[in-house]
Amino acid sequence: MKTIAQQLKIKEFPFQIKDSNGKEIYWEDSYGYWEKCEYHSNGNQIYYENSDGAITDNRPKTDVQKAIELLTKEGLIVDGKILKL
Repeated sequence: MKTIAQQLKIKEFPFQIKDSNGKEIYWEDSYGYWEKCEYHSNGNQIYYENSDGAITDNRPKTDVQKAIELLTKEGLIVDGKILKL
C-alpha cells in the first residue's frame, strides 16, 4: 500500500496535512526509511507506521470492525471464515 506522499508523488519531506484549524492530522517523513503518522482532531496520535514494519493503530473502529472482533473472540469467525450463523 502506498503512503499518501507516494500517491501524490511528494519529493520534499516532512509532508504534513493540517485540518481547517491548523492542527496537524497527518505527518510523513523519509530518511532513507519512511514513517507516517495520523492524528485525531484532539491532537493525539492515532496511527503510526514505518518502513521497518512497526505499526501502532489506535484509530476508531467502525461498527463492522467491532462486530468482526467480537465474533472472532467468541469463536464464530476463525481465519476469516464464519463457522456458525
